[in-house]
Amino acid sequence: MADQWPAFEAKMKEAKLSNAAIGAFKMNYDQLVAGVTGLVPENDIDLVTDLPRLDSLPPSNGDVQSLLSATAVLKLNGGLGTSMGLEKAKSLLEVKDGKTFLDLIAEQVKHMRKEYNSNVKFILMNSFSTSDDTKAFLKQRHSDLLQEPYIELMQNMSPKVDVATLAPASWPADPSLEWCPPGHGDIYPSLLGSGMLDKLINDGIKYLFVSNSDNLGATLDLQLLHYFASSGKAFAMEVCERTAADKKGGHLAIRRKDGKFTLRESAMCPDADKSAFEDISKHKYFNTNNLWVNLPQLKETLAAAGGVLALPLIKNKKTVNPRDSSTPPVFQLETAMGSAIECFESAGAVVVPRTRFAPVKTTGDLFVLRSDVYTITPAATVEATVPAVPLVKLDDKYFKLVDQMERLTPRPPSLVAARSLTVKVCILLMAVQGKVM
Repeated sequence: MADQWPAFEAKMKEAKLSNAAIGAFKMNYDQLVAGVTGLVPENDIDLVTDLPRLDSLPPSNGDVQSLLSATAVLKLNGGLGTSMGLEKAKSLLEVKDGKTFLDLIAEQVKHMRKEYNSNVKFILMNSFSTSDDTKAFLKQRHSDLLQEPYIELMQNMSPKVDVATLAPASWPADPSLEWCPPGHGDIYPSLLGSGMLDKLINDGIKYLFVSNSDNLGATLDLQLLHYFASSGKAFAMEVCERTAADKKGGHLAIRRKDGKFTLRESAMCPDADKSAFEDISKHKYFNTNNLWVNLPQLKETLAAAGGVLALPLIKNKKTVNPRDSSTPPVFQLETAMGSAIECFESAGAVVVPRTRFAPVKTTGDLFVLRSDVYTITPAATVEATVPAVPLVKLDDKYFKLVDQMERLTPRPPSLVAARSLTVKVCILLMAVQGKVM
């Protein structure tokens, strides 16, 4: 098979992508061509047994104002929420009391600035699919933030790869379908290639807190910030303890060959090791995607690696037109930002409570969030009003999409007296008590 790389390089240069973006894609493409499996056998890793816990960390002290002035908050805002039937930035979905995810995130930042008289920087990492909608929303609701110099970090694009030839996918009927998002591991080449990494460092910003925009539990916690700043680490990951419901998901481990942390996802586990992978008494922790990054150390690590972090490849096989299964098959090459934990000489992890991991991935998650189980605080955070949040499972046939759910729940239901709720038929829901199926 002919060397296809020059065609990819020319295509990316024509699209005016940065050298950092091209270098990151080349590393992914080289792994694809080489047939790298990315499998991590049980014999190659050790268990993670002893981690600091948020509830045992020393309280934040010292000059909070100066610490915040050296900190930026970045929210990943590139997703559309298509699995829930959305066609705009997921962060623009109404969460509660007329407020969207983005409203609450913006208000949290403003509250912290006012509370501590410190201009903590705020960044949204948008994609080519979410940038216009997000900026239009900010112009209408938070125009002051839209004027800030760091408000948008644009995610790069990656060319789709034709499965048959490993050449750049071609679709003249709609050339935009020849491109795809590169995954949130793109945060590193985006920071570097856009120049924002250097600008933040030159502006005195040392610490970056990163989280998903649909996880309202991921707030800028001063205790964690103080811990990370005083630790001197380059990178820290917030992890939660796995439960039986998490056993199919990835886990944190220690790489035996060099003692570094690593993330092992289900696709990276050989079939022979599946039982060990799912043993939550052995592999206890999963990544929340709440990350803390020391920016000067990130710059040094990138420079030492030639501008590209060696992140494991995520290979997704789809069709060039994802809405038409008859179109040619393609590979979409992605990386995950949490995988960078294995790229730093000094990286760590902190065990946090589940309250810091509350993403909205399904209408069931949104259903609970909109109910009286949660309330919005004066600091624009969302807190549970009950000791145990009920588990809600809604029938995909009737509730998979947001507009379906909204038609069947004309007003937010009461769940404060509920332990769990499973809905398998089409009904109107008003109030629930105890365990209902």
